Amino acid sequence: MRSRVSYYFTGTQATPFTMADADDDFTSGDAGSSETYPQQCSALRKNGHVCIKNRPCKIVEMSTSKTGKHGHAKVHMVGIDIFTGKKYEDICPSTHNMNVPNVIRKDFQLLDINDGFLSLMDDNGETREDIKVPETDLGKEIKDRFDKDEQLLITVIKAMGEELAIAIKAQTK
Repeated sequence: MRSRVSYYFTGTQATPFTMADADDDFTSGDAGSSETYPQQCSALRKNGHVCIKNRPCKIVEMSTSKTGKHGHAKVHMVGIDIFTGKKYEDICPSTHNMNVPNVIRKDFQLLDINDGFLSLMDDNGETREDIKVPETDLGKEIKDRFDKDEQLLITVIKAMGEELAIAIKAQTK
């Protein structure tokens, strides 16, 4: 039996190609490592999440228009960016897919505040110091309550490579 050899062309010369030459990089991560996943427009719901203009948004308003003489039913969405609070709008055919961000919420115990960054510890005892104190009223409340020696839990939201402290609550003993 003869082995088959494929050729690919570089310039004017044919070079033999075998499977051993394949140098593909199949990088993978843990479960949920993708920043977004596709979902049909008609399956999206109010208070859910969607990417509008490549920003992770919470859907605050949705309406569907009926099909016209030509084309699909359209879904009109209004979303608020979960990190900046900016309002975005989009219209998409109901049968088309839109990207939905993988949004993860996690509570951390507040250990310290240094140079505008929160020192946080998760349930496993892992510490991190890369979350900024929010520049909103929440940031002021975190600082004030921390200065009063309250034991606090900070809720951090993560989506599409961004993270932000979004809530605070007193830690129960």
